[in-house]
Formats: sequence, C-alpha cells, structure tokens
Amino acid sequence: MPERPNIVLCICDQLRAFEVGCYGNAVIRTPNIDRLAREGVRFEQTVTNFPVCMAARSVLLSGQYNRTCTGGVSNVAYQTWAGDCAMPEYPVHGRPHLRDQTLPEALRALGYHTSVIGKWHVHSWPNDVGFDDYLIPRVHHCHSGQSFTRDGGPEFVPEGWSVDFEAAEVERFVAEQARADGPFFLYYSISPPHCPVADAPERYRLMYPPADVPIRPNVDLGRPLPNQDYWFRVYRWDFRHYSLRLPYTDDLPEDYGLRELIAEYYGMTTWMDDAVGRMLTALDDAGLAESTIVVFTSDHGDNLGSLGLVQKGGPNGEAVRIPLVMRYPRQIEPRAVTDSVASLVDIAPTLIELADGRVPPAMHGQSLVPALRGMSLARAHAFIETGNGAGVRTPTHLYFLPMTPDTRSLAETPSRFHDLVRDPYELADLSGTGEQDAAARYCDAVVREWDRATPWLGAS
Repeated sequence: MPERPNIVLCICDQLRAFEVGCYGNAVIRTPNIDRLAREGVRFEQTVTNFPVCMAARSVLLSGQYNRTCTGGVSNVAYQTWAGDCAMPEYPVHGRPHLRDQTLPEALRALGYHTSVIGKWHVHSWPNDVGFDDYLIPRVHHCHSGQSFTRDGGPEFVPEGWSVDFEAAEVERFVAEQARADGPFFLYYSISPPHCPVADAPERYRLMYPPADVPIRPNVDLGRPLPNQDYWFRVYRWDFRHYSLRLPYTDDLPEDYGLRELIAEYYGMTTWMDDAVGRMLTALDDAGLAESTIVVFTSDHGDNLGSLGLVQKGGPNGEAVRIPLVMRYPRQIEPRAVTDSVASLVDIAPTLIELADGRVPPAMHGQSLVPALRGMSLARAHAFIETGNGAGVRTPTHLYFLPMTPDTRSLAETPSRFHDLVRDPYELADLSGTGEQDAAARYCDAVVREWDRATPWLGAS
C-alpha cells in the first residue's frame, strides 16, 4: 500500500469568500490562501451547511448534516460563570453529539496521529470524538489574555496574541511530525476574522484605510443598521461587551461606521492569512509539502451590513458562501471547480477517500475527489440548514423553505428564491412571483426529498 498522505485541515472563523484575493477581491491581502489556490484546487462555489460556528464545525468533523450530528443545535454556551455572565467556556464530557464515526476517528483507524490546535467550539471534548491530543482555548472569541489547556491539563495564559501562539504551536507540531513514524491529521482552527476585531495588533487593525474597502451593492451606507452601535461594540469586543459589559467596550472611535468595521475585518483576515503562511512555510521547511493534503476553508461567512444584516445565521450568500481550497501536489493538478456547489459536509468523505480509507456509511457528504481530478460531481447542489428552515444552493439558484419548530415540518411555500446569475446580491426575491417556475419546482423537490431522507438525532 502506498504511503498515506499527511492531512492539515485548516479552518478559520467567519470568513466569507468575497474577502479573499483568489475569489476576486482586489483590495484584500491574502497571499498565502491565494498561493494554495494557485497550487491546488479552488472551489468557486462553496457553502456552509449551517451558518453558525458550532453547528458548522460539527458538520465538518462528522460528515453529517447538523440535524443528524447534533439534533439541530446551533451554538452552545457549554458552561457559564456564576451570575448573568454567559461567556462560553470548555465543552462537556461525554458524547451527546457526533455519535457516529467522525473524520478523526476514521483517520485514526487508518494509522493517523490526530491533533487539534486552536479554536474548538464543538460540544464534546476533542479526545471524546477521535483526537489523540489537543491544544484549545477556553474562550472562543478573544485574542489577548486567552486561557488554553493542553490535553485537559492546567490552564495557562501565553504571552502575546493567541493567534501567534497557536501558529508557533503549529510550527512546532509540524517539525516534530517530520521526525515521527506514520501520517498525521492536524485540525488547525484559526479564530480571526471573527470578532473581536479591536482585540488585535495595531498593524492589522490599521492596515486598511476605510475609504479603500469595497462595499457590496446590497449594503446601504445611508441607512443605520438595527441597533447599530450595540453590534459595532460586539464586533469590536465580542463577549467582553455582550456578557461582561466592560466599560471600555462602550467606547466607539469617532465617526465609526460600516466602512471602519469592514476595514478592521480586512485586517483580521490578513492576520489569519499570515498564520496560514506560517503553517505552509513549516511544511516546506520540514520537507512535507509534497506529501501533505492541505485544506483551507471557513465555518461560515459574515453579513457585515449586507441586506441590513449583521453577523451570520441566515441562508443569504454573505452568511453561507465560504472559501474552499485543497492542495495535494502528489495527486492534484491546479484548477478551479466552477460547475458545482461544494459544502462542509463533503470534506470528511473527501479526505477519507484521499487517505485510501472507506467512507463510513453514516456520513452524508459526497466525496469531492472526482472534481479534484477534473470530473463532474454526481450532485451539483448543496443543502443549507438554519435554525428556522432548510434550503438548497444550486450553481444558479438559492431556494429556502421555513420550518415549523415544534413539528419540524417544511412550509408549503419558500421564504426566499433567488436567481443568483441575474441577481448575485439577492435583491430580487422571486418567491410567489411565478417567475422561473421550473427552477423553483426542481429546488422544492430536492429540498423536500433531502428533508425526508435526513434523520434527526435521536428520532425513532
């Protein structure tokens, strides 16, 4: 049997595809992700299957849709401090979610050493779902004063920025693995560009002049966002504002608006890209680049004012469309895949197949290996869940049906239907207009069939 490839699955948090150079943004500086795209396969159209942090990461590691791997849970504040503070902390012991064989478990059965470095945000501890060792932060969203645990040991707070500390740990891990026997699987999770965008080195915060950042046509700069100042404070300081209410987080810079927020988001993205570059350099220096599969993606996007929305959670493009790049020099020729929609649920079966393993039958995703090799995929569309419905994203359309929470039944008519070729910014909802009826009937049928075929966790 040929030597199995090493695997690095690198995920960042809250990065939409529109803010990456290789996806067409001429202002943002993401040279390392762009390098991966030049040297590997870039999926032009990729979506998250559930546009919220914990749900998306659970899908990624389980290869199952969220309703099956978590029972429909989106985010969980696992434990809380006393009082009214709901700051998310460490996960829980046991396995309430991700009950079937996960990606790390499947790879470990093939002889892989499995490790986590960086943000976790899955309900169970890493060792409960297949990881041999881990270094994870306590708090999901802060970049200074961050507490870590290594393999469940005593908490410690490293000096400096958590993003840089984790990048150094990745460099150390790769150097050690170059001397080890057997392949490794590293799940490297980088928190930026997720907020807090103000909790970052000044050189990144001030890297982009606000006047230079492009504004999407579905952003109305002349109309304040609902509860705008509150959301700006959350973007800048995250839980230190919405939970701890620290006084300094009430202060906004003078004339702070969406342009200023997006400029800081751009800086966070470049900070994240620099961490990706350190990982790629470590692989180069260790002589492992040729024998390592590198996957880069994000858990979900960020609305940043598009359609008057903030953060994520809905089925619109800014929240669901994410980058996906895969590089494996031994087997994959550089190309762009433009004729199908990939999604997070597809990554686990893809990596298991590339490792010459057998994909567990409980996994829902389709392997993207045919597309990596220049062929068409069996299914060109991808399914999206949210807390209140389900939909499908085809290469040309978005179709979304609301769901009744108590009965989990889909509505008779869609709440959103967009022709993304003619209306890429989703400004013209075709729901109820009778337009493009054939496309609507097709989308409706595939969503309802997916809904019937995809079980809920714990359902009899």
